[in-house]
Amino acid sequence: MSQSDETWNPAALFGRLGHTFADVRLLAEALTHRSFVNEHPDRSAHNERLEFLGDAVLDLIVAEALMERCPGASEGELTRRRAALVNEAGLADMARRVNLGAALRLGKGEEKTSGRDRSSILSDAVEAVLGAVYLDAGYEAARRVALAWLGPALDPVVEGDLPGDAKTSLQEVLQAGAGRGPMYRVVSEEGPDHDKVFEVEIVAGGEVLARGRGRSKKEAEKDAAARALAARSVTATSGGRAPG
Repeated sequence: MSQSDETWNPAALFGRLGHTFADVRLLAEALTHRSFVNEHPDRSAHNERLEFLGDAVLDLIVAEALMERCPGASEGELTRRRAALVNEAGLADMARRVNLGAALRLGKGEEKTSGRDRSSILSDAVEAVLGAVYLDAGYEAARRVALAWLGPALDPVVEGDLPGDAKTSLQEVLQAGAGRGPMYRVVSEEGPDHDKVFEVEIVAGGEVLARGRGRSKKEAEKDAAARALAARSVTATSGGRAPG
């Protein structure tokens, strides 16, 4: 059933969302889909502007969290980890964990086509709500809410290998071109045992494709793979260095 002003109860949402809004109109706007406004011409505010803001706020929050928790990661690695968190499927899962779909104000058409559980609508709503929190109480409040919502998704992204990470992408490119994957070998280790820095090089077809550094062998390997891809030194057709 479509929600109306009479049945929509923002106070009941505060606990689930992890924020008590001083300006409840911001929350109402964040939860209002364009389809609802289309059917209620007297309502001019839907959530797309807040979604735009929340997208930028969430990117900053996640980037900051990854910088803190992955001190040895390269720029490319941080970018991939952020993408693993901030995507439609991941944001929709966040929305489902706090049952955000039940609070959305949708038009009748979206109601009939299961809009409350559609990933695109849910992910947009997450960003819109974070944008609303930011306007209502500032960056720290938005950060607190976002990190609480990310919850179980953050640790695996920080600690584990990602589908489609640099090493996986490099493996796929080399195997497609030459039928063999890269070899990783440690070039040097610097520093005391508790604070080592490893340097690793990637070898394929008898050539060194790139070198990378990190505070573990795994991080150094990922950094080297990211550098090989970023420098466009590997092509799917050659399986080695692109002609200069």
